Amino acid sequence: METTNKKIAFNNDVCKEVTLTGKKHGMLALLLVLLVYAGATALFVYSVSNDLIVVPFVISMVIFCLGWFPLLGLRVLKPQEALVLTLFGRYYGTLRGDGFFWVNPFCTSINPAAKTQLNQSGDVKTENPISLASVSGLGFTNTKLSLKVMTLNNNRQKINDCLGTPVEIGIAVTWSIEDTAKAVFNVENYKEYLSLQCDASLRNIVRIYPYDVAPGIDTTGDGIADEGSLRGSSEIVADRIRQEIQNRVAIAGLKIYEARITYLAYAPEIAAAMLQRQQASAIIDARKMIVDGAVGMVELALDRLAENNTVNLDEERKAAMVSNLLVVLCGNHDAQPVVNSGTLY
Repeated sequence: METTNKKIAFNNDVCKEVTLTGKKHGMLALLLVLLVYAGATALFVYSVSNDLIVVPFVISMVIFCLGWFPLLGLRVLKPQEALVLTLFGRYYGTLRGDGFFWVNPFCTSINPAAKTQLNQSGDVKTENPISLASVSGLGFTNTKLSLKVMTLNNNRQKINDCLGTPVEIGIAVTWSIEDTAKAVFNVENYKEYLSLQCDASLRNIVRIYPYDVAPGIDTTGDGIADEGSLRGSSEIVADRIRQEIQNRVAIAGLKIYEARITYLAYAPEIAAAMLQRQQASAIIDARKMIVDGAVGMVELALDRLAENNTVNLDEERKAAMVSNLLVVLCGNHDAQPVVNSGTLY
């Protein structure tokens, strides 16, 4: 039991970021190396000029062969960049902030997602210039972690809403790295992990809502039907998606700032049918409005005629007038009047 507890504590320590401070000695280290090489050059010249004295010659040769090794500890970082370092397989610490650093030359930087290209800002293929680190195999230029806020635009997905209607939806997620140690060591590839969790979270939330407002649907989980929908409650849906993603990627040390719906439409196989349905609904609503307005106008006309005693109409004439007015007001085409020179009787 004691051994198990120690292992668990060790794993927890590894997952916590340790920021290395007091390491901005890159320029000092570079100057010291140059001074050592200058001294080695002076020893070499002295030994050669004095019939090749053995001891100074050997010392200068050793310095010439091994003096470059401390240069492997030099690290240059720009603003909003970080470097996760390991020493013989163990987590050594994280360099943050801009500056010229010097660390243990045996430290190597690690970033498993360095070569991962996603449909997001920051993943731009560039040719890195040849440097001492790249030649030596360390490749620290490629393993820097960007701490900037980036936007992931995942591919559109086809998902069934709560009514079983297939819809296509796409989201844009704004995120950044909050804990570099968790991002590197807790998951295999934090970029792929984020993309996968965005897809899973999107599916879980979309399945709760209908595309449009539908009766008897509970989207909040309180047992009461509401008017929530993907189209009408986009802000609420986006916030729930953000919270869902944040809960899933917290283990990877990522922070989700915002999730926005960038595309929402019916799936192509039902888009035409749903368009006809929307058109029919719109036509019915328009007809209702036209009929309500026509009835109001007829009532107003009858009241005005009766009020001013302009014409005394019996019930049959009123019925004929109402019929003619409704036909004129509710028809799709312009009225074509017919002159009646006779009488109704």
